[in-house]
Amino acid sequence: MPQLREFTEIWIAGGWVMIPLLFLSLLIYGTAVQLWLYFRRSRFRSICDETWMAWIDDPGKAEGEIGEIVRYAAAGPLSMRKVHDRFAEITASRLPDIDQRLNLMNVLVAAAPLLGLLGTVLGMLTTFDGISTGGDKTTDIIARGISEALITTEMGLLVALPGYVFISMLKSMRTDFVALLARIESHIIQRVRKQSSHKPKDVRAGSKSR
Repeated sequence: MPQLREFTEIWIAGGWVMIPLLFLSLLIYGTAVQLWLYFRRSRFRSICDETWMAWIDDPGKAEGEIGEIVRYAAAGPLSMRKVHDRFAEITASRLPDIDQRLNLMNVLVAAAPLLGLLGTVLGMLTTFDGISTGGDKTTDIIARGISEALITTEMGLLVALPGYVFISMLKSMRTDFVALLARIESHIIQRVRKQSSHKPKDVRAGSKSR
């Protein structure tokens, strides 16, 4: 394919800085795809409130990861403290890995333009070296240096800019996921509070005395 050959030649013309830029881009977009697939598999955005509310009433009908969370959070005799503890455990088991990957993406995306800038400096050094050396190959050395400087700058920006878009999208998905967990927790707590208020007074008094 001519386009692939041309892209490869341009990439090689950027010098050795293009190698860490390549690994950086693979890490950035590999991490982004992993997070996106995780959120997609959970399908939390496609589950309406009526669905998970019905799952709380009948946990046996719950499906998927959100259904698993509902089954765990609403299982057995409940108290408000127990619901809080279970959702704290759910949050602690899922969010740290998501946050760690997002932080890694932030660092890598910020590093991409800096690597491009390093390539620019190295390219300009090659250019100045060609100017100071002189000789028959001066023009070729200057052209190679300028090409290296421009290509690395361009590639650093091309790696970083879509990365920022992915980070923004994934942060929005994380926020929606946390908001859904909070709504489910609040609904279960309201349900527990309502059930406890309907208990006979002698039962509640007996439980307090014990």
